[in-house]
Amino acid sequence: MNKKLAAVLSGGSVLLMALSGCSDDGDKKVNDWAKKVCDQVQPQLTKIANANASIQQATSDSSKPADVQKTDAAAFQSISDAYKALGGAVDGAGAPPGDDGEKTQKEAVSELNATSAAYAGLKADVDDLDTKDQAKFADGLKGVADELDKLSTSGDEALQKLQSGDVGAAMAKQPGCQRPKTSAPAETGSGEPSTEPSAEKSSS
Repeated sequence: MNKKLAAVLSGGSVLLMALSGCSDDGDKKVNDWAKKVCDQVQPQLTKIANANASIQQATSDSSKPADVQKTDAAAFQSISDAYKALGGAVDGAGAPPGDDGEKTQKEAVSELNATSAAYAGLKADVDDLDTKDQAKFADGLKGVADELDKLSTSGDEALQKLQSGDVGAAMAKQPGCQRPKTSAPAETGSGEPSTEPSAEKSSS
């Protein structure tokens, strides 16, 4: 019942969670900016990863609808809060060095805030599900999963731009922008391996 939701979450992209790469020391201003952002990012990435893991752990067919609802709603609220905090981190760091830095920053913050609002909407949708009728609940959960699928594939051009070039390379070197280690299972609730890219640093 909750398996599709877990599969979508596992396959979805999360800002900065998969940054990897190598580069030279580069510009000090770029590295300083990246550190300022990434130092605030890690707690939020951990929050998102733990929320995803809690949904994956609630994928058993024997899970009661009320328990699934409670778990999923809490997870979506946590993810929403994390994205809002990520937006605040990027906003508070100021414009990154380079061409169109201010424009890139504003667009990235806007996308993060929009994602936060979208997850808050999913939380509200889960709260409204009928847990007394298992068939209706399953159908409702499928609708939530469909919305989540759309969200995970929606445009994130500004975030990609923020993570490109010298700024992206500098962020990739920061420990705070690496994927956090969690107790999340290696496979999704659908039995398929996670499609998330590894955050391991590549060798130069």
